[in-house]
Amino acid sequence: MIKRFLPKTLLGRSVAIVVAPVVLLQVILAIVFFDNHWDTVTRRLSLGVAGDISLVIRLLSEADDAGKIAVLDMARTYLDIDAAVIPQEVLPPSVTRNQPVFNIPDRMLHQALGERLFRPYAIDTANFGDRVQILVQLPDGVLRVHTSRKRLDSTTTTIFVLWMVGSSLILLGIAIIFLRNQMRPIHRLADMADALGKGREVADVRTSGASEIRLATRAFMAMRDRLRRSVEQRTEMLAGVSHDLRTPLTRVKLELAMIDTRVDVSNIEADIRSMEQMIEEYLSFARGQEAETPANTDLAELLQEVVEDAHRQGHNVSLTLGDNLTMPARPNALRRCLTNLIDNAVFYTEAAVGPARVEISAMRQPTFVEITVDDNGPGIAPERRDEAFKAFSRLDSARRPDTAGVGLGLTIARDITRSHGGDLSLQDAPAGGLRALIHLPV
Repeated sequence: MIKRFLPKTLLGRSVAIVVAPVVLLQVILAIVFFDNHWDTVTRRLSLGVAGDISLVIRLLSEADDAGKIAVLDMARTYLDIDAAVIPQEVLPPSVTRNQPVFNIPDRMLHQALGERLFRPYAIDTANFGDRVQILVQLPDGVLRVHTSRKRLDSTTTTIFVLWMVGSSLILLGIAIIFLRNQMRPIHRLADMADALGKGREVADVRTSGASEIRLATRAFMAMRDRLRRSVEQRTEMLAGVSHDLRTPLTRVKLELAMIDTRVDVSNIEADIRSMEQMIEEYLSFARGQEAETPANTDLAELLQEVVEDAHRQGHNVSLTLGDNLTMPARPNALRRCLTNLIDNAVFYTEAAVGPARVEISAMRQPTFVEITVDDNGPGIAPERRDEAFKAFSRLDSARRPDTAGVGLGLTIARDITRSHGGDLSLQDAPAGGLRALIHLPV
């Protein structure tokens, strides 16, 4: 339940880990401050004002008319109390006044006056700006007192809150900046891993960030080097095997040429041609995968070139293109992949049903480019499609055993697609044939 409300990113969770204790600490400090400091200070200030008013009332009750004027002058001069007696005035039972929303000083002043005066009174802390009016019922009238609000409210409250909240916001901003800087090496490592998975070249980078992130970056670079060496060893092995096989094949061809023509050697010659084609396929694939570097490629232009080559060979191929088909790729390898798919579609459709019609489309999705190659041939049964991708596999239901080809076309095409970080799958085409579906991440 709680997981749904937690941040999803590492930065968000790190900020939450920093913010939660700070907010909790401030809430605790605010509760302690308002329950103790503010209430205590405000109560003492209110008691001071109430005591001064009580003193003025006491002096007024003992003085004559001239003495009352002197008492009011001393109150104004020494106590910051602007007092006046309104003769024959009676304090109404209830005084209408605006109550402030946050009225702790108002409440404290009520309590203090009740403890000091022991007579009817009314206060107004809202209608006189920075002054407070207090009305006290006297035997011969009403004492009206105006005093400064500063005498009732502690200014340290606002300063405390501003300093507490302001400093916390500044420190949180600095913490977020530092956390974002710590996240950058992680994002960079994720981008490097994604690029490596898509078959793109990953250059050496300077390690930065925390020691754990530096260790992960160095481990990733070591893994990249091991993968690169593994691919190089595989390619060298295939090239070496192909080279070594050429020598005995050449000797067999020479011996066959010297054999009496009356001997039937057609089967041996066919096997040799098949072996030679296998070797050429291996070498061509190895050279293409090893030598080419990914580059920013316009797939629309590449597909148009592939279709034009197919037209020159007399194939009926149509093309539908979407927008924004530029992405990092190995153009020659992709050209080989698409050519293999088109050649397979044309050859096995013509071998089974007659004239072939191939439809190619390329569309860009938010995170990948989708390329489809549809034909009107016999297709391949769903349970045998995985088998079609195996090296040297030639399905009897879709292929003729007496034709050229060694069963590497789909294998090479899928290997090229996966080397770009994508995949190649087989589906049913809308026209009833086979659809080759390529996904290439961008």
